[in-house]
Amino acid sequence: MKVITLLENTARKETLCRAHGLSLYLETPEHKILCDMGPNAGFLENAQALGVDIAAVDIAFLSHGHYDHAGGMELFCKRNDHAKIYLHADAFGPFYAVDGQKKVRYIGIDPAFRKYSDRFVFCRGHQVIDDELQVFSDIATHDYPTSANGSLREKVGEELRPQDFRDEQDLLITAEGKAVLVAGCAHRGIVNILRRAEELLGRAPDAVFSGFHLTNPGLGADEPEALIRAVGEELRRRPTHYYTGHCTGQGPYAILKEMLGDQITYMAGGTEFTL
Repeated sequence: MKVITLLENTARKETLCRAHGLSLYLETPEHKILCDMGPNAGFLENAQALGVDIAAVDIAFLSHGHYDHAGGMELFCKRNDHAKIYLHADAFGPFYAVDGQKKVRYIGIDPAFRKYSDRFVFCRGHQVIDDELQVFSDIATHDYPTSANGSLREKVGEELRPQDFRDEQDLLITAEGKAVLVAGCAHRGIVNILRRAEELLGRAPDAVFSGFHLTNPGLGADEPEALIRAVGEELRRRPTHYYTGHCTGQGPYAILKEMLGDQITYMAGGTEFTL
C-alpha cells in the first residue's frame, strides 16, 4: 500500500500548500482512495504537484463533518465525476466552535454541498464496503477524553450543546496482509478507536494514520502532559506504527516521539509512505 499526505498543517517543501486540515491519498491493489479533502483547494494543488491524479480516485471517505476535512468536497466532486463519498449520516450537522473570547463560528460542512447527494453513501455503525474496506463509528469506550473537544458545539434548536462526535467515522483497510486504520481527528480518542479496530481485525492494525486531537488550535492550548503520556503508554504497548499530525499538536507530538521513538512518524504534507 502507498499513502501520500496531500495536505496537512505543515509541508515537506516550501512549494507545497499547507493549511489547518488533513487530506490523504491511498493506493491499494483494488482502490485509489481519497481520505478527507482539507479546508480548501490546497489538496488539489498539492496532488498535482505530487503527481496524484484526483480524477482517478475511485472511492472517497470523509472522517467527520468539520470544514478542515470537508471544505474541499465540492472541488473534489468537480474534479472527479464518479467516485462515491462515504460519510456518516450525521456529517452535515450544525457544528460550531467557541474560542477563548466566547466568539462562535460555524465549522460544519457547507450546506450547499448537499447538491452532490447522488455521490454520497451515508453510513452508520459498522459497514463493510468490500474485501479491502470497512468503516465504523460504533465506539463503545470513552477513555482518555480530551479538553480540546470542550470548545466544539452542536446547535440543537437555539441551544449550543457539547458535540458528541457521532458524525465521526473511521476507515479500516486490509490488503496484502496489512491492516491500516485511518481515523481523521480521533475526536473520540485514538485509544478507543484502536480498541474497536482491534475487535474487527482480531489484532492490532499495522499502521494508523490520524490526528490525535491533543491540542486546541482555537485556544492555543495543549492537553496536560499526564494525559499525553497516558495515551502514549497505550500506543506503545501495541506493535503498530503511528503516522500523525494535524490536531495532534507539535508539543504533544514531541512527547509522544520521546516515548515511542521510531514507532511514530509525523505525516507532513507531501510525504509518501510505503507499507
